Amino acid sequence: MELKKSPKADLENKRNIFIQIGLVISLGLCLLAFEWTTKVEQASSLGTMAEQEVEDEIIPITRQEEVKPPPPPPPPKVVEVLTIVDDDTEIEDELEIEDTEADEETVIDVAPVIQAEEEEEEEGQVFFIVEEMPEFPGGELALRKFIANAIKYPVIAQENGIQGKVYVNFVVDKNGKVTQARIARGVDTSLDKEALRVVNSLPPWKPGKQRGKAVRVSYTVPINFVLQ
Repeated sequence: MELKKSPKADLENKRNIFIQIGLVISLGLCLLAFEWTTKVEQASSLGTMAEQEVEDEIIPITRQEEVKPPPPPPPPKVVEVLTIVDDDTEIEDELEIEDTEADEETVIDVAPVIQAEEEEEEEGQVFFIVEEMPEFPGGELALRKFIANAIKYPVIAQENGIQGKVYVNFVVDKNGKVTQARIARGVDTSLDKEALRVVNSLPPWKPGKQRGKAVRVSYTVPINFVLQ
């Protein structure tokens, strides 16, 4: 037996209409939700504030007691010892007072003593600037050539790439000899030793003069070590 439906009872024909109606209703609800506004009620009061008393904290003031240093010890007592000597005792080291009154014939010789003291001071004094400064045989150019030919660059300094300028200070004595060589400003131990060796091997100089007399003069020579 076949089931028969009337065209009026068949809902499939109205399916599209129901879908469209549902979309319209959903869109309308969405628009209504976006456009919905609410009024903000004004607050009648901001509430009440309760006053609270804050007690001030009292900080006690404390002072550190001063510690007095102990009193210094009393000085040692000095006991004077008086030795009573008889009047008959002979004193071996008796002070003799000679007559030092000078007359017109008395001659006082003072100049030689002062001159001797000045000569002693000049002998031990080292001058930095004098009237005639010490001079290397041949002049400054000859000195540079001598140092350049005598220098042997240390192998350790070459391997480590060490270079720089070493200042050597020395004293040219009255005979023109180089003495008291020292490093005034160094670069490296190996370079400093080589610079001292070269300076100590310098030949005699023409000594410096002050007031026509040969004196000891301080001199400084820069030696430049450069790797090629």
